[in-house]
Amino acid sequence: MENNRLDVVGKYPFMAEPFHCDFQKRLFMGHLGNHLLNAADFHSNDRGFGMNYLNSVNKTWVLSRLAVEMERMPEAYDRFFVYTWVENAMRFFTNRNFKVENTETGEVYGYGRSVWAMIDTETRQPVNLFDIHDGDIKNYVTQELDCPIAKSSRVRMDENVPMVAQVKASYDDIDVNGHVNSIKYIEHVLDLFPLAWYRQHSLKRFEIAYVAEAHDGDLLRFFRQENGPGDFSIRITAQPRPDADEVEVVRSRVVFTV
Repeated sequence: MENNRLDVVGKYPFMAEPFHCDFQKRLFMGHLGNHLLNAADFHSNDRGFGMNYLNSVNKTWVLSRLAVEMERMPEAYDRFFVYTWVENAMRFFTNRNFKVENTETGEVYGYGRSVWAMIDTETRQPVNLFDIHDGDIKNYVTQELDCPIAKSSRVRMDENVPMVAQVKASYDDIDVNGHVNSIKYIEHVLDLFPLAWYRQHSLKRFEIAYVAEAHDGDLLRFFRQENGPGDFSIRITAQPRPDADEVEVVRSRVVFTV
């Protein structure tokens, strides 16, 4: 890591490992998402408000929204930096941005925007960010860096959109917080499109908003609506048992280019 605790911006090196790339040798969006979340974790831990400390006081970060927009994806063996910084911090939410840049050429692959909440791990209720270390997170807020992509939109869907797939949440969907991992949703959403689609289209923008938690054994149902050429809205619901209510857990928007 090249930064010290007084730096507001984190800069972390990664590589597009070949087995994390698709049939076109491009990094999977899910793995890129993992790198972004790892960078966020490194950055917050280095500054005293990360998971290492929060877990010791029964708190954790949960991802609320993520938007990633790429000019192109890193390819196999490409080395790149993920820059991350906190753009804004409010009582219950914080906005964190990302930039993905080729290590050797300086080419900017793309940017990301995210919104995070802090919750109590026992009650699962939001907690005040400023209660942690007397609001020290405010010392790392900066708006001096540019993140030239739109914020997450409000994903709208018509009524009676058809269900296109269903998946039962199982072992490798569940993360350290005991719910379906945020990146797993990304992978499930992108699996709604066949391989032939990806031969003709490139993923330009991915948005996801997390509405509620899903858990091991929940039946996840996926509903897809095409808004225009290459522009799709997806709704995911979860049902823990056949006699239980179905609850919306995620809304997503994906935009492809030819």
